Amino acid sequence: MKRTEASPLKTVNSFPIGRVIGILKKEIRDWKLPIVTEISEKTRDPFRVLVSTILSLRTKDECTAKASERLFALAKTPEDIAGLPEKKIAAAIYPVGFYNTKARRLKQIAAILIEQYGGRAPDDVDELLKLPGVGRKTANLVVTIGYNKPGICVDTHVHRITNRWGYVKTKNPKETEFALREILPEKYWIIINDLLVTYGQNRCAAVSPKCSECPLIKWCKRIGVTRSR
Repeated sequence: MKRTEASPLKTVNSFPIGRVIGILKKEIRDWKLPIVTEISEKTRDPFRVLVSTILSLRTKDECTAKASERLFALAKTPEDIAGLPEKKIAAAIYPVGFYNTKARRLKQIAAILIEQYGGRAPDDVDELLKLPGVGRKTANLVVTIGYNKPGICVDTHVHRITNRWGYVKTKNPKETEFALREILPEKYWIIINDLLVTYGQNRCAAVSPKCSECPLIKWCKRIGVTRSR
């Protein structure tokens, strides 16, 4: 993908990203993976990855897991979703954030997938971005863990931690995605989201990260960290 005007300047490429990735793989072994990843591994279904990712926005994983389970007990395909009343979808996914809006969007997405994509979730970021309520994070997650195709999903954890390291210098997740596309070896593209979401949830928090326990401290510039444990 070509660099755009939104692409930020990249930092000096001296950060030992390969070594850091290896350490992160070991560190997260005893922690739960993000719920959308668990759903992907269990179902191998890009559509359910799409749905659960939409449910996960502004919602904690525990709530997303229960809501996804309830919804998938009723509907597993675009045709199933399209056949459900909007109120029934909303009731199934409550109390995820913006559940009424998400219920409406799921109905809209299901209809579009049936009419334009043969009842399947697209495997292309640009096509996924055409769907209502689908942003770059959701689109990249469907492509990467739904289809196992190259892409970089950047959520708040990936954005925060890579900037905290000093690996990139960006202002928002979209800039971070494009910066990482330039400097992150492609073999780490798919895994980076799972690693940093899990690490961010358990150790490298936004406020008061557990720096005293972090094996990456020698390489981390701790940019933006004012208080830690």
